[in-house]
Amino acid sequence: MRVVRRLAAAAFALVAVLTGPAFAGMTKITDVTGREVEVETPVRRVILGEGRQIYFVAALDRDAPFSHVVGWRDDLSKADPETYAAYLAKYPEIAKLPTFGGMKDGSFDVEQAIALKPDVIIMNVDAKAATEEAGYIETLKKVGIPLVYVDFREKPMIHTEPSMRLIGQLLGKEQVAEDFIAFRAKSIAAVTDVLDKEKPARPLVFMERAGGYSDDCCMSFGDENFGRMVELAGGTNMAKTMIPGTFGTVNPEQIIASNPDQVIVTGGNWEGYVPGGAWVGVGYGADDAKARVKLEALTKRPAFTGIKAVKTGQVHAIWHQFYNNPYQFVAIQEMAKWLHPNLFKDLDPDATFKELHARFLPLDYKPGYFVSLTDR
Repeated sequence: MRVVRRLAAAAFALVAVLTGPAFAGMTKITDVTGREVEVETPVRRVILGEGRQIYFVAALDRDAPFSHVVGWRDDLSKADPETYAAYLAKYPEIAKLPTFGGMKDGSFDVEQAIALKPDVIIMNVDAKAATEEAGYIETLKKVGIPLVYVDFREKPMIHTEPSMRLIGQLLGKEQVAEDFIAFRAKSIAAVTDVLDKEKPARPLVFMERAGGYSDDCCMSFGDENFGRMVELAGGTNMAKTMIPGTFGTVNPEQIIASNPDQVIVTGGNWEGYVPGGAWVGVGYGADDAKARVKLEALTKRPAFTGIKAVKTGQVHAIWHQFYNNPYQFVAIQEMAKWLHPNLFKDLDPDATFKELHARFLPLDYKPGYFVSLTDR
């Protein structure tokens, strides 16, 4: 009888070995587009459809953010060279990671992606149309590679939380994702709760996207992304009624006629894209003095002629990449201080960003993400 029991136990164990992990590891993921995708989790091999997706991967896996990344798009070193350099110094192996071109410009190599045998490919939702047009989802499905969409750019104030939960599921970091989401919500509430209580007058704000990146003026935001962040920070987004989508352009005459109380320009070190450009180089460890000089130079453009914000010095610059990662709450806090300095004199966005790094990120914090002409 004992022999029979031992044989039965052995057979059960064999079945568990053969079928248990594969069955137990399959997770049904719903991405931000509503697509249901089955993925074996936690994933071991991931392709990042954009290098800047390391912003959220690192926040959920600070001990080994690149341990599962087998390929990524080649944008981080140009779009955010200081952050890339910091990661490269700590994780020199990333220099050898296979890189991809972009989906939207048609330079993504699907055959290369298949050869890397990823468990999942993570794409930004703005690449969805190009992905579908190229037939990549069907191609990948035939070889058993799922693709999921996240979003921190098109509708970040709606999609950041579900995107972080999705990544938490993929990485087996569900609790870390919930901790991050709670920290983000608390940091935003530190602004919105005060505004709801005090109900201050809202200054009119012109939010310029990537000021100085080109000679054209002026790119801005509709009622999402930085446009929505301005509203959450207690301002009125000047371009909200002028731009129907997330991104768009307003002409110089509209800015002069609207006469905004404050101007906030997004900036970064774009030497890799526009060498010697007029962009304001804020970001990880940036030189405040140099950034302020370039910010003041932007106020000399015809679009800002005689407007109230320039006359009163209420012109500021903020790190552009807040528009494409889950750290937007830091930007909301900083803008709230610019828009309502008396209400938020005790709020410290730098301390919030330091806490984010200390709790969630593998890099040490370095200031340089904000600059203002009021600091002269």
